[in-house]
Amino acid sequence: MSPTRDADLLVVGAGPAGVAAAVMASSLRMTCVVVEAEEVGAKLRAIGALENVPGGWSTGAALAGALVGDLARHQGLGRVSVLSGCVVRVAGHDDRVEVALEDGRVLTASAAVVATGVTALAPEDVSWVEAREVRRLPPLWRAAAGDLEGRRVVVLGADRPLGTWLRAHPQAKVHFDVLFPEADRYKTDEVADDPRLGLDLVERVTVTPVPEGFSITARRRGSGAHTLVADAVLGNMGSKPAVVPGLVVGADGYCPPDEQHPRVLVAGDLKGARMQRIAVAMGDGARAALEPYYRAQAVLG
Repeated sequence: MSPTRDADLLVVGAGPAGVAAAVMASSLRMTCVVVEAEEVGAKLRAIGALENVPGGWSTGAALAGALVGDLARHQGLGRVSVLSGCVVRVAGHDDRVEVALEDGRVLTASAAVVATGVTALAPEDVSWVEAREVRRLPPLWRAAAGDLEGRRVVVLGADRPLGTWLRAHPQAKVHFDVLFPEADRYKTDEVADDPRLGLDLVERVTVTPVPEGFSITARRRGSGAHTLVADAVLGNMGSKPAVVPGLVVGADGYCPPDEQHPRVLVAGDLKGARMQRIAVAMGDGARAALEPYYRAQAVLG
């Protein structure tokens, strides 16, 4: 006798790739449970400007709203349910996959798509920043313009969200001192003409909390060091995979699809650095849902 299962497919993460997987599964008449720790499209909601997603969505919040509507439509058909919870383990077995939640619940299905995306790098994740007394920095991409106006702000790193933030807030009266390593130099081309930025190529940065805010010592190659005091320090150093325990992780920190259990599929940004485009992630999530469907058809046929 087959064990009782919660769904045909479990989807971990309700971002673009996860929602695309759920919608595809439902369109194939598969039942699906989507598990999300925050809210549908949570990371999207802080993206102030979109330029690379078809459909006319100009902001992340608008796209997130569309994802909510997509899930609601398939919930109405009775094939998709959305569950709030933090996943702490994914495990594939010969006859099922299990997804364990922080509250002790364990969900089972024929297959799972894990689409947890990426999370912001912390100072401890990069070699050019030393911040022993600062465990995490607020990410620039989640910063509200009103909270930064009139303040002395240092941004660590020149990753792509810098340009996105500036385009989303063209009237914001801010000035960012952006300290970035050689690896980020090519990314500054799109923002070099923005007068609200001071771009500073550095070899190493030390961040120390002080009563006035933060003391930042920046060392440049061949020209010594200089120190500045800031009210706020924001992280913009890049991202890393938001890995769920139980997945096989490669040397680069991402999760190679071919090395996972056959019943566990990874989708979207979790697969590799080159996947980090919303439109690509959506297509990849839909593709991931097709694999267990075709596998089941082969078995049944």
